Amino acid sequence: MKIRIVSHSKHPLPAYETNASAGMDLRANIDGEIRLKPLGRALIPTGLFIELPLGFEAQVRPRSGLAIKKGITVLNTPGTIDADYRGEIMVIMVNLSDEDYLVQDGERIAQMIISAHEKAEWDQVEELQQTERGAGGFGHTGNK
Repeated sequence: MKIRIVSHSKHPLPAYETNASAGMDLRANIDGEIRLKPLGRALIPTGLFIELPLGFEAQVRPRSGLAIKKGITVLNTPGTIDADYRGEIMVIMVNLSDEDYLVQDGERIAQMIISAHEKAEWDQVEELQQTERGAGGFGHTGNK
């Protein structure tokens, strides 16, 4: 699939790091660095603008390495970029650690996945079909 992209970034276009990668890394496109204090958050620009085909979305997700090693993640996860959005891709980063974190220019800060989606049409009814699970949720199957 080809996706039209405009780059105002100083860095390479998002790319799959391995042959089997589902996501492409997004890089911070900033002047200098941005300090994220503990529990602080910031909107980080990427310098990228995309034109997705109808029926597709881009999902912005955290990078697992940043999350486990540094406590840095992405809010509003996954963030959805709709096919009709033409603004800059921005990443809402949050520091869940107890130490300051410096976001560096060019740093891989998130990953983006391109995904197909369906349009739903509601069929309003009086009741739903029963299942074995029923209304059980939020841990109803236990811990083991």
